[in-house]
Amino acid sequence: MKNFTEELGINGHLTIIKKMSTGEEEVLLDDSNIIVSGMGVGLSYLFAASGSNSILDYQIQKFQLGVSGPPEGGVTSAINELSGPLSSLDEYGTGSNLAIFEGTQIVGNSDITGRFFAEIPASKITRINDSSVRYTLVVDEEAANGLERDGNDAAINEIGMFMKNPRGTVDDRPILVCYRTFSDIVKTNDFSLIFRWTINF
Repeated sequence: MKNFTEELGINGHLTIIKKMSTGEEEVLLDDSNIIVSGMGVGLSYLFAASGSNSILDYQIQKFQLGVSGPPEGGVTSAINELSGPLSSLDEYGTGSNLAIFEGTQIVGNSDITGRFFAEIPASKITRINDSSVRYTLVVDEEAANGLERDGNDAAINEIGMFMKNPRGTVDDRPILVCYRTFSDIVKTNDFSLIFRWTINF
């Protein structure tokens, strides 16, 4: 599937901005990302007319944050899930503006239940030109604060975006299509994080 997405010329770029409550901004990352094999899987359902009949199901419409990146074995296009995705509504932040979806994720040949995703509002999806789309993911001041793993403070260090429901099942079953690790960010309510993710098709 890696060659499939390479042949189509799909690539991406991610900018991460830390925005303080005072309004000051700091760029934490400005780099390319990995388009993973799930993009090829999702598009193969579309091109073979073997998945959803609705083009809306092939939209990139959800994202996950994680605390265990990078994955064992390094970052490659074969990644199909985050190493340590946030695993509850509380971790994403019950007081935040994020709309959280709990459902089933396509992971390789398996369907994994009980996964949590943040929805990407339509207002945060912008077509830049005929072949580029920008997704603005806002993790506000109240989101993803005070994270812990095994009794220790946990830092956000990975993110992934997901195609909504390429199989066209009754309930959305997202599949990971792009991924990026980055340096540890211990999230507090003093700042928000803005992920500007551009995908070039």
